Amino acid sequence: MSRRRAPAQLPDEPTRTSFATAEVVRDPDRPSLVRLLLDGVESSALDLDDPGYLDFEYMQHIRLLIAAHCARPGDADGTPRRMRVLHLGAAGCALPRALAATMPVHQLAVELDAELARLVRQWFPLPSAPCLRIRVGEARQELESGHAAWQAVVRDAFMNREVPGQLRTVESARRVHDVLEPGGLYALNTVASAGLRRIDEEFAALTSVFQDVVAIADPAVFSGRRFGNVVVAASDRRFDLPTVEREVRRLSLPARVMDRGTVSRRAASVRPLEDAAVPWPESAGSL
Repeated sequence: MSRRRAPAQLPDEPTRTSFATAEVVRDPDRPSLVRLLLDGVESSALDLDDPGYLDFEYMQHIRLLIAAHCARPGDADGTPRRMRVLHLGAAGCALPRALAATMPVHQLAVELDAELARLVRQWFPLPSAPCLRIRVGEARQELESGHAAWQAVVRDAFMNREVPGQLRTVESARRVHDVLEPGGLYALNTVASAGLRRIDEEFAALTSVFQDVVAIADPAVFSGRRFGNVVVAASDRRFDLPTVEREVRRLSLPARVMDRGTVSRRAASVRPLEDAAVPWPESAGSL
């Protein structure tokens, strides 16, 4: 019989991390759901009783892309093979926790904020290593120095509510391509807060490196009627769009899947961002 983990010790007051002020609040409509706020911005949501639950729709989209594109056959004896997933950006580790609850996986989550990385281990019931390791560091530098091969790379990193420039360049996309296994998945969470041109620049960087690029978002976000999250997925292996579209329709909120042709047409209207146009980040150190 497995032993139950002790109840999470959640903070009663705002707590200073290395770069932000963190608060953990309970959802009034779902008592087991807690929300991590960084400088007042909702960053993660975790159900303390249900590790497979994902509250953020964009995380639901990333999970279904991983399940549809990266399913790994079992060994000859039927033992499932563990998937290897790199997360660029960790925060409360809601997505890594949910993946670990639903599939065999080894994961590394890279988090810039050293104190936040320590605190989320203390506050939340996260999987232990090797199922989930958290490393303190800057995501682009982790890409440049790493030599592992991953089935999936997930980018969900923000600084001052924007994706850092060094993670949006064509060189960054090439480096992700280098660390992925053949046919692996690169899934990105981006936002339209800076306008649709920023999204199209991401499309341009990815289509110049990967054979297939698709995107998922609320139709109102794609049309520019409102701001919101856009999940972009890139791979050298064609996506099974009927399966992805079917799984997207099963979710509670409306979303549209943008196919490779539409992404490519939008990408053709802009130039991708390059490293020369953005400052190189300083090292964050390690735990």
